[in-house]
Amino acid sequence: MRVLVVEDEARIADDIRAALEAAGFAAEIAADGEDGWYRADSEDFQVVVLDLGLPRLDGLTALRRWRADGRTMPVIVLTARDGWREKVEVINAGADDYLTKPFHVEELVARVRALARRAAGQAGPIVKVAGLEIDTRSRTVSIEGRPVALTAFEYRLLNHLASHAGRIVSQAELTLAIHGQDKEHDSNALEVMVARLRKKIGGVIQTRRGHGYVIDTAVGSGR
Repeated sequence: MRVLVVEDEARIADDIRAALEAAGFAAEIAADGEDGWYRADSEDFQVVVLDLGLPRLDGLTALRRWRADGRTMPVIVLTARDGWREKVEVINAGADDYLTKPFHVEELVARVRALARRAAGQAGPIVKVAGLEIDTRSRTVSIEGRPVALTAFEYRLLNHLASHAGRIVSQAELTLAIHGQDKEHDSNALEVMVARLRKKIGGVIQTRRGHGYVIDTAVGSGR
């Protein structure tokens, strides 16, 4: 799942990205409000982490523009101020959550995970579909009760498909969910990864030629 971190302090942005990637997200950074607003307005992110005090365009204005444009992705706001009036203002502007600096990055990751889960229509941290069970907190996977060891990228791929079970996900969307836009990747890497994943979990992932991949909720693991 893709997360956009809109933060102008490089150290904080890098720490957040590292923590999110360790938690299984594909995290990308925008260093100013104008770039952050444009990217989240023109691309699909599962969650946006938004600092309020940004150069070129402040976070509150970016948030209001997204909502005015009909962008519905969850947004968690970061700010150095802790006044209740500001909290009310950002919630009224369309923020889904709020965190005051300084914060523990583990708490931010937990909040991002919860927002992504709710946006995907999941009530809890355990995703169950087609014989799969994915614990999004520990990033562990089992198929019909059997633990499966996955690489970080394999987990991102499987978690994205499972979170959108029943919907065909294009190769372009999957590639962004796995790698993000900040990193280069081989054009054949996705097909290789899907083939390797199928060897581990069976025929859960189905190919729709010319369209992408899907986990069909009516189909089991194929074992």
